[in-house]
Amino acid sequence: MLKLNKIKKQLICYAATGALSTLLMCPGIAQAQIKINPLVIEKEARQGKAQGVINITNTSTKTFRARVYALPFTYNQDKFEELKSSSQDLTPFLTFSPRELVLQPGQTRQIRVSSRFLPSSKKGEYRAVIFTEDLEEIKTINGNQNIGLTPRIGVTVYVRHGDVAPNLKVESASYNPQTKKIVLKVKNSGNATARPEVAWNLTNSAAKVADGKAEAYTVIATGERNIEIDLPANKKEISAGKYQLTGELTWNDGDKKKTLPFNVNVTIPDKVATTENK
Repeated sequence: MLKLNKIKKQLICYAATGALSTLLMCPGIAQAQIKINPLVIEKEARQGKAQGVINITNTSTKTFRARVYALPFTYNQDKFEELKSSSQDLTPFLTFSPRELVLQPGQTRQIRVSSRFLPSSKKGEYRAVIFTEDLEEIKTINGNQNIGLTPRIGVTVYVRHGDVAPNLKVESASYNPQTKKIVLKVKNSGNATARPEVAWNLTNSAAKVADGKAEAYTVIATGERNIEIDLPANKKEISAGKYQLTGELTWNDGDKKKTLPFNVNVTIPDKVATTENK
């Protein structure tokens, strides 16, 4: 008889931003289904203060018990990343209540969030992710290991302290033969985060090959992000050659909508096309 090793893991799933800069409970987990709104909070501090509200609803038929806590975070080129410390850490200036939740089936509660900066606080964008973590583990067995999974949902919070703004630039585009997606590299040299959506067109010397939209990706302040463009199903086996990728990034900057057109080259190597067509 095999001896089961007990492992405890925290389970976070990313809504494509990742794409969204939001962290979602995996859809396959039915132990405690909850709905959280909003998943992203963006505020501008006025007289050093900012406030927000997170609504949490238990949509399951079981009682939901959770703890609430905050951590600093960033996004690297490809994904969300928790941090132990950061110069943009909002948590020293952040308060929220309650820190423990008990929701009966169908019940909705609010987490009230506020930040207060000191007069000496450096101007800039500050960030934290507020996690709601289920206190009940999900048990599963993988081989000879008994794994306890702890699902949690994160709401990302961005507070602008002072005059800050993003500054986006499309650097390049490439093709990933493993995922069969085009990767658009976007740089943000500004001191505030942006979450652009992408409208794109792919053409070659003959005609338009494909077009579409990519949902919002988080491009962190002073960072870079690889935005994945998913080709239509009938264009996955794209022919080798040189292509032109044109389009527009669109994002909200406060109450203003910003746009950035782009035009970059994409090359599909011969060996990629040959391998995929075998």
